[in-house]
Amino acid sequence: MTLQQKLDSNQFVVCGEITPPQSCDGNVIRDKSRHFKGFVDALNITDNQRAIVRLSSISSAKILLDEGIEPIIQMTCRDRNRLAIQSDLLGAAALGIRNVLCLTGDHQTFGDQPEAKGVFDLDSIQLIAAVATMNSGFLLSGSEMKKPPEFLIGAAANPFAVPFEMRLIRLHKKIAAGARFIQTQAVFDLGIFTRWMERAVEMGFHEKAAILPGVMPVRSAKTLLWMREKLPGMRIPAEYFTG
Repeated sequence: MTLQQKLDSNQFVVCGEITPPQSCDGNVIRDKSRHFKGFVDALNITDNQRAIVRLSSISSAKILLDEGIEPIIQMTCRDRNRLAIQSDLLGAAALGIRNVLCLTGDHQTFGDQPEAKGVFDLDSIQLIAAVATMNSGFLLSGSEMKKPPEFLIGAAANPFAVPFEMRLIRLHKKIAAGARFIQTQAVFDLGIFTRWMERAVEMGFHEKAAILPGVMPVRSAKTLLWMREKLPGMRIPAEYFTG
């Protein structure tokens, strides 16, 4: 079964994530994929995560397909205008890639080339709507396609950002634009996440899109400290660092 079929039938779904290498070595993806095969339903491939140049999400996803693993490409607004976004999405669909997670993208100043110019022609909500438009058979220009893609559209949510209610409003807009699955920021503060999830259920979001909470195994307290200080939007309570 595909990821979409599993979500449509309300099955429990587990997704993993792979960060591509800072090189053209496709064997890195192949080697990493073997740790996930048989254990996850799909694998996310990050798109220049933290604004650092890496092997492209789409090419990495094609390697996963060849390895028998269903990929979820990530598409950010930071690096492409609407022309490049639509072109890349058509290319991904032609390669057999069917899942896309639509993201704003970490700001370029967080990366190792802060002088790079961000594009942000579309925001993440507009990107979701653009993919939905393409699914319906049209480009953003209004031109009709002879063969449209059939993407399962995903979006990200951060229950821990403030103001709290604004995150729910943005989630509503993303689902209304066409998102059919939601992947959240890694959950370390269960209290806030529970409150956010309760509000999402009250508003009926779970009936329109599958909500997949983020889970992140960590190796050490040092890693937690780094994430708390360096990763935008990450909330890790102080209790994790007390004996």
